[in-house]
Amino acid sequence: MEQIEFISILQQTMILVLILATPVLAVSMFVGLVISILQAVTQIQESTITFVPKIIAGIVVLIVTFPWMLQVFTDNVQQIFEKMATI
Repeated sequence: MEQIEFISILQQTMILVLILATPVLAVSMFVGLVISILQAVTQIQESTITFVPKIIAGIVVLIVTFPWMLQVFTDNVQQIFEKMATI
């Protein structure tokens, strides 16, 4: 395996990780932003109040998007293995 092929496979893997992590991170960031705005409006300055809603939102997003994530993961892993077989 040459260096360029290894870098190509590594790049494809890193892009896959970013694609799969984006929905959970985006929803968690949005929930954190909404809670921060609510804390600023109500002047409640408790830093631990954001964790539970973000965790719940992340779990809900994982449950909802799991079939899509699994399909994307299996398709990309199959492509990576096919690429490795030709090398």
